[in-house]
Amino acid sequence: LRSTENDSRYRWTGANTIQIPSLTTTGRVDADRDTIGVAKRNFNNAWEPKTLSNQRKWSTLVHPKDIDQTNEVASIQNITRVFNEEQKFPEMDAYCVSTLYKLWSSTDPKDSSKKAMTANATALTKENVLAVFDKLMLNMDNARVPANGRILYCTYEVQTMLKEAAGIIRNFDVQQGGGAINRSVSRIEEVQITGVPSTLMKTAYDFTAGWKPADSAKQVNLFLVHPNAVITPVSYQFAQLDPPTAVTEGKYIYYEESFEDVFILNRKQDALQFNVSDTIPSA
Repeated sequence: LRSTENDSRYRWTGANTIQIPSLTTTGRVDADRDTIGVAKRNFNNAWEPKTLSNQRKWSTLVHPKDIDQTNEVASIQNITRVFNEEQKFPEMDAYCVSTLYKLWSSTDPKDSSKKAMTANATALTKENVLAVFDKLMLNMDNARVPANGRILYCTYEVQTMLKEAAGIIRNFDVQQGGGAINRSVSRIEEVQITGVPSTLMKTAYDFTAGWKPADSAKQVNLFLVHPNAVITPVSYQFAQLDPPTAVTEGKYIYYEESFEDVFILNRKQDALQFNVSDTIPSA
């Protein structure tokens, strides 16, 4: 979701504000062969303002002797690699999922047309998981969300359910010699399925230091999304390693900072669908 075509479809209007173009047109009208209508503009371009608020930083000191005495295990390269893999990138994923859910499930005081959406709360089993998935797909179909390009993010437990359910249906369909049941399986094949650790699929997190699920968090089991409904602007990125100096008392100092956020485009909330529960479904 961090590399979609929307990431080039905005302009900066301040240090932390972007505007996204949004074209609308009128519909067709009757025509005749005997007269010429009055020409006028039948489209409009509005700008959706979005204000970034997620500004994060991280730094560390490293003594040169720590590098030497650990045979370079404690090198800046290794330290930042572990930081990226275990802290930064998981935090960015957790922020993305939880922020999209929060925006999707709440109203917008600045936009009266924005409706609060309600997640599917069916308790998932391998017997009903395909039916729930079909329901989320149907919601998108009825909202005219493009079928091509949809992505299904799900916990690994649910991913296992989907594989088992699809296998059961295929086996049953072969035994019966019919094709009516293939519909459920073929719909799964329409989307890109990505398994995600359940710890990164929560509805709310505490980002005070790093990331951890909030006490009120629910489990996101299925997250169906079309990337064109999401935008992930980055305002500022900085990273630098300074050598030991008197100011740092002979230590290396590493510092990085970024200013980024995640948004749902106006009138595109139907292109996101969720199934949530209080606990993780058993695979």
